[in-house]
Amino acid sequence: MSSDIADHRPWIAIVGGFLGAGKTTLILTAAKELERRGIRSAVILNDQGNELVDTGYATQNGMQSGEVTGGCFCCRLSDLLRVMGELSAHKPDVIFAEPVGSCTDISATILHPLLEYRDEFRLAPFTVLVDPERAKNLLAVNADPDLSFLFHNQLQEADLVCWTKSDLYPDCPEISARHVRQISSRTGQGVAAWLDEIFSGNLRVGREILDIDYEQYARAEAALTWLNLQVTIEPRVPCSPAMILGPLLDHLDRDFTANHVTIVHLKAIIDSPTGFLKAAVCTNGQKPMVEGALDASPASRHVLLLNLRAVGSAQRVKEIVEVELGRIDGKLTGVHIDCFHPAAPKPERRMANAR
Repeated sequence: MSSDIADHRPWIAIVGGFLGAGKTTLILTAAKELERRGIRSAVILNDQGNELVDTGYATQNGMQSGEVTGGCFCCRLSDLLRVMGELSAHKPDVIFAEPVGSCTDISATILHPLLEYRDEFRLAPFTVLVDPERAKNLLAVNADPDLSFLFHNQLQEADLVCWTKSDLYPDCPEISARHVRQISSRTGQGVAAWLDEIFSGNLRVGREILDIDYEQYARAEAALTWLNLQVTIEPRVPCSPAMILGPLLDHLDRDFTANHVTIVHLKAIIDSPTGFLKAAVCTNGQKPMVEGALDASPASRHVLLLNLRAVGSAQRVKEIVEVELGRIDGKLTGVHIDCFHPAAPKPERRMANAR
């Protein structure tokens, strides 16, 4: 990692990519690698709604974190700057920032405006993560046009593309990109080399500014349903986190499939006094990727956060979730469900030309 001992400005490393590409997992793995080097880091999570699984997961991993909610970074640039300033008070060397997975036009609306704050921060090149299995689907001729629009634009504006999950998918589709890497957050493959590259100063930041059709962008965003859930569960008979989360995800998958709702990304974290469990899926019928205490002991109180991004009616999605919550054998308190189709993106600032 390139560093001037007299330069106390933290690096800002924006890590983008489509829903389910593995952004949070990479950031947490990278934070551990930086800690091993004696380098402190923090993370800013971003979402259209509230109650973020990723923030809970970062907290469980002991990472200093902040949030920008109620809209993507581009529409909440002043909030992003505020949180960057708040985290800077903790003296991190690196602040990772993870934009919403359906967001694009990052270069014009975030990178180039942030370059104006070079007296306070150093900006790393924009990394876009790509799940090889998702890419095969979104690059296909019969791909969903709205999701494909978002995906292609994310690729085009990347300073660096990283194929993720290389432990699961060693072979990747052909794409047109200047700088490409393969990494695995689970095994650590390529993570150290990626960090060395983005902090080397050898890659230009914000090389590509896109010519975005914002009407099409708005339609693509609105095609997605966003659901964020928070609830406290007191089961009638004490049970482990896995005994609640496993059946709930199975039932939701079954009901979404039966109602022609396409899961784009579903992630949940359940926390109890005996341990926490996180699970995620990126499509209908997929076996959840699980992290945490699968063997946690039974507990009488659990806090569940669930974030779902899907293609389908927001009303129907909410109804399905409410039905499945009602089937849990226990007392539910503090139930908060936020379910909607995202509003049209309206950036606070947009710079049309690269510097």
